[in-house]
Amino acid sequence: MLPPYGTGPVCGISSTFVNVSDAQRQLLLSWMRASEVSEEDPAVFAVLCAGHRDVLPLPQPTGRSAATVAGELMRNPGDPRTASEWAESLYTSSTSLRRAFRAETGLAFSEWRTRLRLNHSLQLLAAGHMVSAVAARVGFVSTNGYILAFRRYFGETPGAYVKRSATRTAA
Repeated sequence: MLPPYGTGPVCGISSTFVNVSDAQRQLLLSWMRASEVSEEDPAVFAVLCAGHRDVLPLPQPTGRSAATVAGELMRNPGDPRTASEWAESLYTSSTSLRRAFRAETGLAFSEWRTRLRLNHSLQLLAAGHMVSAVAARVGFVSTNGYILAFRRYFGETPGAYVKRSATRTAA
């Protein structure tokens, strides 16, 4: 993912966070450095947009406390600690931590963590792990809760996603 350079409207333009692979990042950077309009521009955008339906935008916090929590959760998405427990370990208030997440990412702490967990679950599903094992590993209390969250964000169950991904890969 490209680092966030700011949020909100700037000169009437609002920014949107987009997750990109390293290869897509390199392509985007080389395209941005080019000074001329190219016939390949539409193709560049098509490559950059490929596959983004399956990844939820996940802006990264920049402040000390929120970035510390985000870093730890990225290493272990299944960490069960609440915002209050995180705040206590960082010697800050849970209100300050929650406000930092909202201000720096545009998302509530719980929403940010759910997106992180769902994004991480995509990798585990692609690796062939069972849905129940994925749910537990990324920190959902129940498999049913994971399936409901997955369906809410991606419009299909994890099992349907795996089947569709397998079909897409085979094609």
